[in-house]
Amino acid sequence: MTLADKLFNCFKKQDSFTLTDAYKANREKPRETVRARIYDNLGIRFERIAKGVYKTLDSNEACVLLEGDGRDLSMLEDNSIDCIFTDHPWLDLKSNKGGTRAFAQYECFKYTLEDFKEKARVLKDGCFLVEILPAENENNYEYLYQIKQYAKEAGFIYYSKVPWKKGTFVSNTGRKAKNTQDVMIFSKGKARSMRYDKKKSDATGKPCYMSGCNGMLPTMFDVQPVPKNKKIHQSELPLSLCERILQYVTYEDEVVLDSFAGSGVIGEAALNTKRSCILIEILKENIEKIKKRFEGNILFQPMME
Repeated sequence: MTLADKLFNCFKKQDSFTLTDAYKANREKPRETVRARIYDNLGIRFERIAKGVYKTLDSNEACVLLEGDGRDLSMLEDNSIDCIFTDHPWLDLKSNKGGTRAFAQYECFKYTLEDFKEKARVLKDGCFLVEILPAENENNYEYLYQIKQYAKEAGFIYYSKVPWKKGTFVSNTGRKAKNTQDVMIFSKGKARSMRYDKKKSDATGKPCYMSGCNGMLPTMFDVQPVPKNKKIHQSELPLSLCERILQYVTYEDEVVLDSFAGSGVIGEAALNTKRSCILIEILKENIEKIKKRFEGNILFQPMME
């Protein structure tokens, strides 16, 4: 548990606390360290209400970890989720092999129509489904087309596809060098109105919004992948990429679902951007890594069977 967590837990039930109170509660720490942790978290966990007097800020967001099969969403109510953002372990036996190397060292599968019907059941109308998918190649192009068809049959509308360029990383396997994956975005029915309409707002004198994400999507997300020596999961996404995507497709205090959690990074991105998140993960070894990732975070709630 971090010092900021300890301070928050110590004073969260009090109307206010002083720096002197904080020093007394953490006598083993230098006063300048205690003071710095409070200052670092102003507007996040603490608020200054007078000289030397502070209060804790209520946190509405939370990250819940569920052990289970992410294809089974029966525990979730209809129209209860504001965004589904996931990177499913897609099955592509040919592309997932390179010489003597295996690129997917975990159980993989291919989506079915039922998977998308379940996604549509739990997602709210107008909200976004974000699927991280491999770049198209000679082995997977039919499956990628099939995913779009399943989504359409389940009631989703294709919104956009934005490449994720993996910075300077290049893989030289297959027919051409690879350094991208695709961020595929669908909306459940017509996309909700998140995009600010400046022209109409200026004309009417009040905020107006048009259908679509919170702003125009970029031509690509250029983000360096997680270094191999820092990964806790083979296909871990960069935290900054997840944070940027969430800010396009959700608002603060909304609920995000990642049904194939892997490293748990989407949960961390959600909390960092003041969203709540439900993580579902089936492998116990990944669950332990996710729990370690959030160790000491009071907003994290593992709910194991």
